[in-house]
Amino acid sequence: MEVGDEAIEMVDSKDLKQESKALDKLTDHVEDRQLNSSRVQTAMASIYACKEADLQAMRMREKELAVVKINAADIDIIANELEVDKKVAERTLREHKGDVVTVIWHLLN
Repeated sequence: MEVGDEAIEMVDSKDLKQESKALDKLTDHVEDRQLNSSRVQTAMASIYACKEADLQAMRMREKELAVVKINAADIDIIANELEVDKKVAERTLREHKGDVVTVIWHLLN
């Protein structure tokens, strides 16, 4: 082996050590931040609770709308005159507490 070869091996050795240290830092960081099962379970429970709350709010809204008294003739008039589906006319009437004028303005805009 010549003197030049030894210098190249030393430089290569230093580069390899630096690269090895950099790689260790990366992998250590990832291992420290890995998720544990309790964090995942907590997140899933939170998502499920939000979904259940949304469903409960939707059920309550549907119950409120079902109580609103509407006239079947109003549904027919709105559906025929504004050319909308009867279900849309009924739903919009319920949402506006049976006020036909407000419903017409709403559907025209």
